[in-house]
Amino acid sequence: MNDTAIHAAELRKEFTVKRKVGRVRRTSHAVAAVDGVDLTIRHGETVGYIGPNGAGKSTTLKMMTGVLAPSGGHLSVCGLEPVPRRKQLARRIGVVFGQRSQLWWDLPLRESFRLLRHVYAVPERDHTGRLDTCRTLLDLDPFLDTPVRQLSLGQRMRGEITAALLHGPEVLFLDEPTIGLDVVSKHALRAFLADLRDGGDVTIVLTTHDLADIERLCPRLVVVDHGHIVHDGTLAELHERYGSRRRVVVDLDTPYDDLPRVPGVKVERVENEGHRVVFALDGVPAGGLIADVARLGVIRDIAVQEPDIEEVVARMYAGAP
Repeated sequence: MNDTAIHAAELRKEFTVKRKVGRVRRTSHAVAAVDGVDLTIRHGETVGYIGPNGAGKSTTLKMMTGVLAPSGGHLSVCGLEPVPRRKQLARRIGVVFGQRSQLWWDLPLRESFRLLRHVYAVPERDHTGRLDTCRTLLDLDPFLDTPVRQLSLGQRMRGEITAALLHGPEVLFLDEPTIGLDVVSKHALRAFLADLRDGGDVTIVLTTHDLADIERLCPRLVVVDHGHIVHDGTLAELHERYGSRRRVVVDLDTPYDDLPRVPGVKVERVENEGHRVVFALDGVPAGGLIADVARLGVIRDIAVQEPDIEEVVARMYAGAP
């Protein structure tokens, strides 16, 4: 049995751009927004798909959902070619765009859900069961009878996620689902998506600029830049490949004095007149460093800080080895 949810081979999307030459003349150029992407995602995987603005991630999502036709290569989602089989595909995928709505603006949220049941021809029993699950996990009841236009952004996003799941999709595409949400709303939405991921019944493809979403939700990370995949693996592999650094912050009773040179360790900065030292570690354990620092004076406090994914991605885009 084929367990592939999404398969792309040499996927390309080109746009024609006109540029001014001289005073009145214009010439046309083909610009590749997606340039030879090879990607396979299995059923039940949760994959983060990230990149800087203009990298091609939203264009890829639009091709996967049948909004845009590829310029070349092969693409299948749920075993279907997205554009020619768009109507059939729509019944098997769910899509949430952070700044677009699939809900009826002037209707209560409950009525939007009821209309979507008829749009997708979902049996009432299945619809009710899925809605009850979302009502519980996303705490929808306090605003189910509120018109969508009166909902807060966090409430509306919980409604959008529910609307995308009510027909039982095999693949869920999420484009910036936490954009603009407050901390509490983000936490609630991430917890729900983590439960959905752990169930293993739905394939999730998440694009976001909020890298905390990736850290909390995505075992697999695909990074694109200029239309190419530049990383496909785990977050830990990304840290290792691009030299992310753990940091050890040490507070001393006496001012810091130089340590003997330790391979893989450097002093990043010294603060508080020498009483606080921040060390950066390149792939070496913290234990040896802590023992060496202890010989310099009494340690008042010590903290190990894990690598920051934003720093790693910035280093990667900057071309760091």
